[in-house]
Amino acid sequence: MGIDYRLLKRISIVIVSMVILRMNCSSLHAREITDMAGRKVTVPSKIKTVCADWSPIMYLLYALDPTLLAGTSDRFSEEQLSYVPLQARNLPVVKGFFAPGDPANVEALLKAKPDAVIAEIPATPGMNSKGEEMLANLHLPIVYVKLDATTDYPEAFLFLGNLLDRQKRAQELAAYGRSALKEIARIVDSVPKEKRPRVYYAEGVSGLSTECHTSYHAELIDMVGATNVHRCAGGAFKVRGRVVVSLEQIMLYDPDVIIAEEPEFYKAVFSDKRWESIRAVKAGRVYLVPRLLFNWFDHPPSFMRLLSIKWLAWRLYGNSYPLDMVKEARAFYRLFLGVEIPDDIMKKKLQL
Repeated sequence: MGIDYRLLKRISIVIVSMVILRMNCSSLHAREITDMAGRKVTVPSKIKTVCADWSPIMYLLYALDPTLLAGTSDRFSEEQLSYVPLQARNLPVVKGFFAPGDPANVEALLKAKPDAVIAEIPATPGMNSKGEEMLANLHLPIVYVKLDATTDYPEAFLFLGNLLDRQKRAQELAAYGRSALKEIARIVDSVPKEKRPRVYYAEGVSGLSTECHTSYHAELIDMVGATNVHRCAGGAFKVRGRVVVSLEQIMLYDPDVIIAEEPEFYKAVFSDKRWESIRAVKAGRVYLVPRLLFNWFDHPPSFMRLLSIKWLAWRLYGNSYPLDMVKEARAFYRLFLGVEIPDDIMKKKLQL
């Protein structure tokens, strides 16, 4: 007896329709909200779980409450899994909805059954049109959040807290963010301009990729009053960069400080004779970006930057900012991630 493919097709349509109906049963009691892009969006009156467009949004939601996640945009690493709560460890990997070349896993999305998708406001109008159409066909509302800069994080937390009924938690996280931003602004104001260092952000295992001074990925350098040595004309690379530079160019820059993205570069730079003449290397002022659960500085940029601006100011202006960085970082992890990090592990991550 042959397979009736027409019958199979009809069964598949029914199954998908049932899943979509289940996903949207909460929409029977809906409300209209205004997202951070100014759009009117109809969402369920009670949003239980959501998916995020990409990692920075996912991390934001994770900090607010990991149980809100119906799926992840990336798979957790082994190190991350040792800190992630049990209910978040086996979530389906949905990926993103708007990034070119890395489409969402629709099967995983149907399995996740989120009530809404939280995404970052697109850089240009129409940029997300295909993803928006796909989500509209699944009757999934998209709520846009503004994350153009680190200074946006407090308001983003408050907005999501109201949207997802996590107001008290959001207020705690936003309060930390606002306090950190004010604290660093005060420290920067206290440091004379002639004592503010010139910084090279070394990306990749070779250290020969970097970000323009206009890049979002390097914005913390400006936020702590330092100067990014790699200047780009015309406002280039505001969002993405990884510009390849030569060692000769870095020698001409002769930065006071190097921020190292990769441990491999950090381990090799002090013994590599090609770098030994550079001011930052000679002075021992090459600092590895800490990573514990999430990257503090970049790739991807996230709420961890609210801690990273303190770390960077501490590294650059130790005398003017004598912070107990281990204590501060442990308190941050306790508040934002609900985990206790032992002193010895935090000291190791801080290269102490």
